[in-house]
Amino acid sequence: MSRVIAFLMVLLLLIPAYAVDGNEILARVDKNLSPDSYEMYRKLVNVEPDGRKKEFILFTVKKGRDKIAGLFISPASDKGRTTLRLGENMWLYIPNVGKPVRITSLQSVVGGVFNNSDILQLDYTEEYTVTKVEENEKETLLHLKAKTRSVAYDQLRMWVDREKMLPTKIECLTQAAMLIKTLYFKDMKDFGGGVVRPAVVETDSPLYKGYRSYMIFAKIKAREIPDEAFTLNFMPRLESLR
Repeated sequence: MSRVIAFLMVLLLLIPAYAVDGNEILARVDKNLSPDSYEMYRKLVNVEPDGRKKEFILFTVKKGRDKIAGLFISPASDKGRTTLRLGENMWLYIPNVGKPVRITSLQSVVGGVFNNSDILQLDYTEEYTVTKVEENEKETLLHLKAKTRSVAYDQLRMWVDREKMLPTKIECLTQAAMLIKTLYFKDMKDFGGGVVRPAVVETDSPLYKGYRSYMIFAKIKAREIPDEAFTLNFMPRLESLR
């Protein structure tokens, strides 16, 4: 009996340490993907089954783990629109409407396969906890569980390059483990200032047969952003930060 008790005690000691290791890896992934406070430019491209494309260019600022705002630069039909996310809450400002309107994580301000949660991505550690860790020769597979029900994806499976500590692929799943979409991280690029990360994120989905979308990151630069930039009143003035 004493051996059984001793064995159980060892297991109890190991399990928390294992979970902490997974969450530490996730925190390093967040840190490597972007500075704590930054600005960036990126192009979003939606590709339809017949090959037709629609492109958007966005200027984005982010601060901390849960504040992010974006400005549409093009196309002309969307120019001047802004988005804001504070934790679980999201808004869209349209100049002709004159006031911010609420949007949800599963909607998409650009259409295509990316939803608002993908476009206004928070730190993964803000929304998820690591529940399981698996390893192969080059990668670590993190199984993530959403901290709340308001998160767009209840579960993630994230493959992390163990040397670079960056994701190579993420599968997004429902609570029932149904695959919603897959994100592919490609084209490593040195953006300067110590930021070396994938410059392209592609996605496809079994729910949107033949459709795909991708983001191309042109610039990511550390920058101190004032807290005022992440308020509803500042949404019409986001252009002033460029």
